[in-house]
Amino acid sequence: MAHHIVFLDRDSLIATVRPPAFDHVWTEHAATAQGEVVERLRDATVAITNKVPLRADAIAQLPDLQMIAVAATGTDNVDLDACRARGIVVANIRDYSLVSVPEHCFALMLAVRRNLRAYLADVEAGRWEASSRFCLLDHPIGDLSGSRLGIVGYGALGRRVAQIGRAFGMQVAAASRSPVQDDDVLALPLGELLATSDVVSLHLPLTAQTRHLIGAAELASMKRSAILINTARGGLVDEAALAAALTDGTIAGAGFDVLSKEPPAPDNPLLRLRLPNFVLTPHVAWASGGAMQTLADMLVDNIEAWAAGTPKNAV
Repeated sequence: MAHHIVFLDRDSLIATVRPPAFDHVWTEHAATAQGEVVERLRDATVAITNKVPLRADAIAQLPDLQMIAVAATGTDNVDLDACRARGIVVANIRDYSLVSVPEHCFALMLAVRRNLRAYLADVEAGRWEASSRFCLLDHPIGDLSGSRLGIVGYGALGRRVAQIGRAFGMQVAAASRSPVQDDDVLALPLGELLATSDVVSLHLPLTAQTRHLIGAAELASMKRSAILINTARGGLVDEAALAAALTDGTIAGAGFDVLSKEPPAPDNPLLRLRLPNFVLTPHVAWASGGAMQTLADMLVDNIEAWAAGTPKNAV
């Protein structure tokens, strides 16, 4: 019998998705609301989701479902316990954005450290034209070279960020549950890393243990001159605490690509910030053209491996 593959949020992936090399029926939806999940997966054996949640109550109503192919690295939108209880294989995508995310990470670092938002606003307001000097020097500019980069979570992305940081001339420290085996990276407990780093960059998954890993106390422990970068998951940081820390100068700045709820609610405290020391992008660090095509190819690889009886990247 042919497998029925249903892609719940096809528009989240701007890439060519090749047909799997086995007998199948393919259905795709541009996007799927939570209330549409069960009906759209009614006779599916394989579900593809990027960000559409697949919770226990929906999974219980889908007796034909055998595999969930997550078109992303994070799997917090899937009830893994419910899948394990049913024997449903869940596979994710790993290491597809080892160029895109780290480059975006440093784009945020540089934008905040060199006060690009403030200077761009000055140019747009005509202040450079009115200057009596050849340049404007109204906002402090900091270099990355010679500063300490503290990486929280030292997996594949964290290691790539460390590599780029060293190329910038940064000293690299890491806080990680796994041993840090690079000789030129200083392994530190989280508290010491936060207290001594000039730039702190988060690269770890969102779990019950990591939710609000960075809160008011952790922000207060950082240098007042430090900046915080988050291209991982929004829930890692207490957003209200961060908004307060940026407003009152507890830390010097932050660059974020993720929020705790996406798309964000209008009352999200970070969405309302209009500060030159905060840069927010709409969860696009992963989304270079090359990264998305790599993801699409790996997505189909995962489905084909499962259908052949040799699943890979199972969570």
